[in-house]
Amino acid sequence: MYNESLDGNLDFDNIQLYVMKRSGERVPFEADKIVNAIEKANREEGIPSERLSQEQIYEITRGIVKDAENAGRDLSVEEIQDKVEDALMGSGKHKIARLYITYRYKHNELRKMSHIDQKIAGVVERDNEEVKQENSNKNPTVLSVQRDYMAGEWSRYYTNRYLLPEEITTAHKEGIIHFHDADYFAQHMHNCCLVNLDDMLQNGTCISGTHIDTPKSFSTACTVASQIVAQVASSQYGGQTITLSHLAPFVDVSRQKIAKRLRKEFEEVGISTTDEKFNELVEQEVRKEVDNGCQTIQYQLITLQSTNGQAPFVTVFMYLNEVPDGQLRKDLAMVIESMLNQRILGVKDSTGHYITPAFPKLIYVLQENNIQEDSEYFYLTELAAKCTAKRMTPDYISEKKALELKGDVYPCMGCRSFLTPDRFTDANVGNISGALNYVPGKHKYYGRFNQGVVTINLVDAACSSGKDETKFWKLMEERLELCHRALRLRHERLLGTPSDVAPILWQDGALARLKPGETIDKLLYDGYSTISLGYAGLAECVYYMKGVSHTSEEGKEFGLRVMQMLNDKCAQWKAAENIDYSVYGTPMESTTYKFAKCLQKRFGKIPHVTDKNYITNSYHIHVTEDIDAFSKLSKEAEFQRLSPGGAISYVEVPDMQNNIPAVLTVMRHIYNTILYAELNTKSDYCDVCGYDGEIRIIKDETGKLVWECPNCGNRDQRKMHVARRTCGYIGTQFWNQGRTQEIADRVLHL
Repeated sequence: MYNESLDGNLDFDNIQLYVMKRSGERVPFEADKIVNAIEKANREEGIPSERLSQEQIYEITRGIVKDAENAGRDLSVEEIQDKVEDALMGSGKHKIARLYITYRYKHNELRKMSHIDQKIAGVVERDNEEVKQENSNKNPTVLSVQRDYMAGEWSRYYTNRYLLPEEITTAHKEGIIHFHDADYFAQHMHNCCLVNLDDMLQNGTCISGTHIDTPKSFSTACTVASQIVAQVASSQYGGQTITLSHLAPFVDVSRQKIAKRLRKEFEEVGISTTDEKFNELVEQEVRKEVDNGCQTIQYQLITLQSTNGQAPFVTVFMYLNEVPDGQLRKDLAMVIESMLNQRILGVKDSTGHYITPAFPKLIYVLQENNIQEDSEYFYLTELAAKCTAKRMTPDYISEKKALELKGDVYPCMGCRSFLTPDRFTDANVGNISGALNYVPGKHKYYGRFNQGVVTINLVDAACSSGKDETKFWKLMEERLELCHRALRLRHERLLGTPSDVAPILWQDGALARLKPGETIDKLLYDGYSTISLGYAGLAECVYYMKGVSHTSEEGKEFGLRVMQMLNDKCAQWKAAENIDYSVYGTPMESTTYKFAKCLQKRFGKIPHVTDKNYITNSYHIHVTEDIDAFSKLSKEAEFQRLSPGGAISYVEVPDMQNNIPAVLTVMRHIYNTILYAELNTKSDYCDVCGYDGEIRIIKDETGKLVWECPNCGNRDQRKMHVARRTCGYIGTQFWNQGRTQEIADRVLHL
């Protein structure tokens, strides 16, 4: 039976009826499917007066539910659809009835297609909800994105049918593991990287077959860097990182050039001035060029599109101690200052309003000479705090914790994937990449990359054990070995790849300078690249096994044992194969919804474990747990230490633009406590009314989670700009229902 809530809406979950599918399978009656189908037809009617009201849609659904109850048997799908048609005709809304009949006909035709044809048709017709919400930084209505998705669907089909063994595809389908980026696996592509921009700028490179000499100014260096980023993005499927320290030397190149030009101009017109005044004028011009160059980077990286239809997924690293003290460090500080100021301003949308861009992502290193108020570069840290409060970025790496945990300070690739500490330099492996800026004995990070990721669903392992710890550890052994086999497939897919497949990466300096025809094989061993064992749902795993949060002592002890097991396995595989396996806190976006649905199908809804449409990322404390910012970061730091292949912690905060001292206090805690963390603020804008504040998530009349402006009630996603950090990076194209629920459930930590 169905119940009605106080507002008259149907409580669809309580209907105890069944439907006979075309295949003969008997499945539960889902009244919301009737509502959704009618609503789709309703929305296509352009004249509001010709549409059905929400109450009329519910009334039709109630009538069909009653008919099903009185039938004395299971109705077939066709019978229910016939009843919908009859009810629509009986309502007098004949246009809606015709639209529904057309909708039904299209779906009947769609069913005749193969599975892959249906997927591609869903992309082309923009009605595949799974695809539409797959990536929060891709707009699925744009032709280039559709083309990428269509190619991806075919590639995924080819991969599952011909390239992966059945045990891997089955485990992936059931949500036991996740074989990431299967839509790119057919090609010999890697995941993410740290671009060796220094080598390419200082020693020249090629872009699309055109040789590029060393830039003669800072602004030219920024333009070339932007083009390199776009080319790299089109040759891999993950994120990339560049560092501003590789651009900083060109500030002085411009300084000398500007000084030479001004001196000549002054001599030609007979102007004499003091050295002090002359240098002041030069520095003013230098500052303008730095601002223009940083603006070039920001706008080009936002407006450029890679071949997969989105802006390059790029991170910009800001680390003062990456260059020697003196003029070069001062120039780097100038570049960082300009980059932060421009991000605070934001970029204009199509209507001319300043909004928060998703990329480039910024990472700022907290260090001894910028963390205290009396330190030399504290003014940059204060500016970074203002930028975080306004635009959610930069994220923060602690130099103190990086040196303690890794022995070196270097950025992550893309959103959170960290390379393993350099071991090939210490082992005297040599300059295997052929980099022209190689320095013997100096640790190398830029030019290195990640081979790919496979993630284990810790929640499924727990639930499958039935709380039997002996069985749990046995299941973990089996499933980690399954992940190992899947990771080996990724590694072996890259073996034999010739450098010719992506010259920008393998021949022209981004990652290496190999010869034409030479394979990349030697870069897959000795720690030059990494491969990632991902994990998800530690919070739910611990709660199921122990009945407590992993913030408790008992829960923490069990959670750390789980994490240690992952590390031990990676160390074991690494020792046996000379491949740098590493534990990686997976940044699940659409996968969190997939895992949750698979868990509910297999185990039902278990309170605090499988009762949400998402599972928790990596080791994170559950988003609903009431905990303050400082305790959260301190507790998560213990787990982040055991996620060396990549992880990021966050604290959820309200609008902090008028409380910068509090932001700085959190940043100091990050510096002393945890390697990598961020503050999640809110940065939204409503095009309809101009509201500049937090746009909220509510449930609409059908129970679907939607975004609504609290000022004017606007729910049209096309007329609002919402930016939320979801997986370590900012998303701006909205999310599936699982991730949207996770965002709505987040509690404030400050």
